[in-house]
Amino acid sequence: MGIYEMMAEYAGGGTAGPIVQWHMIRDNGTTALCGVRLDPAAEKVSDEAWGHTREKFCHTCGALYLRQVP
Repeated sequence: MGIYEMMAEYAGGGTAGPIVQWHMIRDNGTTALCGVRLDPAAEKVSDEAWGHTREKFCHTCGALYLRQVP
């Protein structure tokens, strides 16, 4: 099983704008489970933060994550 983390997607790309939503990544990657490529400098938090952020979470990443973790 891989290591999962949440990674931020920012308005306007890069990391200068506000966080639009969170995605799930695996094994310290920069491509979300849904296929979105994220900025390597984007903020990361533990997958345990899922459901505890002010910003929304990617629905597709959530569905794929639930299918990959026990």
